[in-house]
Amino acid sequence: MWRAVICGRAVRSTMKHCFGCGVHGNAIDFVIAIENVPFPEAVERMARDLGLALPERDPDAEAKDDLAKRMTDALTAAGAAYSQALRGSDGAKARAYLQKRGLGEEDWARFGIGYAPNSRTWLRDKLTQGGHASADLVEAGLLKAPDDGAAAFDFYRGRVMFAIEDARGRVVSFGARTLDPDGQPKYLNGPDSLVFNKSRNLYRYAHARVAAKDKPILVAEGYVDVIALERAGFAAVAPLGTALTEDQLV
Repeated sequence: MWRAVICGRAVRSTMKHCFGCGVHGNAIDFVIAIENVPFPEAVERMARDLGLALPERDPDAEAKDDLAKRMTDALTAAGAAYSQALRGSDGAKARAYLQKRGLGEEDWARFGIGYAPNSRTWLRDKLTQGGHASADLVEAGLLKAPDDGAAAFDFYRGRVMFAIEDARGRVVSFGARTLDPDGQPKYLNGPDSLVFNKSRNLYRYAHARVAAKDKPILVAEGYVDVIALERAGFAAVAPLGTALTEDQLV
């Protein structure tokens, strides 16, 4: 049991779990799921129903929330683009690598696997044409802006992509493995951002937390190791290019 604090008052919210469908959460999660509203609006509705007044939102905090939403939208769109590329003509080499590692097509969607074509502007062109601002793509770690002020270019190129999610299951970054035998670095992790911190996030944590129940969560070294353990029925996670931190163990 935990307490949500609304305007200085604690509102008791008992954690619930449905053993039929596997859904679990609290009162705020319930409002988000049933009403299909974001977290801030769910809190506002609960406060209104309880007759509590919420403090005025900080304009800076609201701007950060808006940016975070645009970033996660862009990251989700990038994941869909990488997934599509893996299945296209450019993805043949990536598909061969995945098959060699024992990962068939049924695993690609389940584990958020895709492919970033070896092009400086493939993702930039695709997402900006879809309405995403280049500046948001840079903030999300999908593009890299040169120091000389030239146009931003794709951060990931010619790599197998692994979607990294936060505790709520939202795509917040990517891990990428090179397909070039001499390519360095072998694995490339997205930079820290407003929605992603490699010292706090863990690969597949949201899924491991649900799968673990009363079982321990295993910590593996890499993405494919985690996938292999999960396919074998274990709950597993992996750090993201850093040593395991205290924040990740909590």
